Amino acid sequence: MRILFLNYEFPPLGGGASPISYEIAERYVQLGHEVDVVTMGFKGLRDRETVNGIGIYRIPCLRAKKEICHPHEMATFNFNAIKFLKQHLLVNSYDVCHTHFAIPTGIVAAWVKQKFGINYIITSHGSDIPGYNNDRFTFLHYFTKPVLNYVMKHSSGNFSGSEYLAGLANTNLNPPIKYQVIREGFKSHLYEPRPKKKIILSTGRLLRRKGFQYLIKAVSHKDFGYEVHICGDGPMMDELKELAKASKTKIVFHGWINNQSEQYTELLETASIYSLVSAKENASKSLLEAMSAGCAVITSNIAGCPESVGDAGITIPPEDETRLREVLTDLCENEDKIAELGKRSRDRILNVYDWDKLIKQYENVLMELAENRTVTSV
Repeated sequence: MRILFLNYEFPPLGGGASPISYEIAERYVQLGHEVDVVTMGFKGLRDRETVNGIGIYRIPCLRAKKEICHPHEMATFNFNAIKFLKQHLLVNSYDVCHTHFAIPTGIVAAWVKQKFGINYIITSHGSDIPGYNNDRFTFLHYFTKPVLNYVMKHSSGNFSGSEYLAGLANTNLNPPIKYQVIREGFKSHLYEPRPKKKIILSTGRLLRRKGFQYLIKAVSHKDFGYEVHICGDGPMMDELKELAKASKTKIVFHGWINNQSEQYTELLETASIYSLVSAKENASKSLLEAMSAGCAVITSNIAGCPESVGDAGITIPPEDETRLREVLTDLCENEDKIAELGKRSRDRILNVYDWDKLIKQYENVLMELAENRTVTSV
């Protein structure tokens, strides 16, 4: 198959959904398919290149930061992507289109289908679904629901990486849109356990719903004998740094770090504990990275987090500083428990998140679509 692959965020741009979409594209190539990705351009990146067999077209647009994208920046991508595809598709043919995020990229996919007859499927990752990312898009989603309904109605399959997100989509969209679940796999060789240091690691965009403030408060009253390392950037950076000044446990802010860098890999693989107690999380790539590295994982007991960690991690209510302090105190005083949870985490990655098995589900969907058969289930 020749697959047109649309995602406004593709490495090195974006958060957790970006590397997931890369891995899907790479697996398609490994299965013998041709993949061309149309994505956002950014200063310092090539407009056109091939990476591991994936053809990448980067579209000039407004984007100020690698790690986060605002609605007006997305709009410039959509406008320029349609302008590019109007010419590109006159000389390049594709059997199917795999689109990531119903908004903004699904709008481009719907236009491609209308003008060129290329059917598409959508994988949602969170922020495109009303009710998921309320700290950024609540107001915006008042206006996007008609667009979402149109984009999803004309797609040939709507998918998510978790039961949680699928349920949210089915609940919050009117009329209801049937979402199906294909879990997101993980490359277990990217992060492997190393001898552990006394490090508590937390990563992600510094947004209020991620809960970094509660982690800082939980360790502030005494020196835990561990260092807390926070990787990421975002609107809460200044507030978090101010909060950390009162902490008796050392807190290190690294800012945004490429998750493929040696610095990030070393931090993750040597961290004993990983904490991401977020109020909203779909199928968190960050959790899978930490599990692969053999960390003892603490995460929230809601949204998609319990699905991700299973019995390999500790789940607690978000925004509960007291409970997080209790769990951290227990772990920091029990290295055997840290080691046991770390082993469970690694085993879960090896046994549950095997891309070789999971990618076949997507391939089957696209093969049926390419053969003009109706997709009814995975």
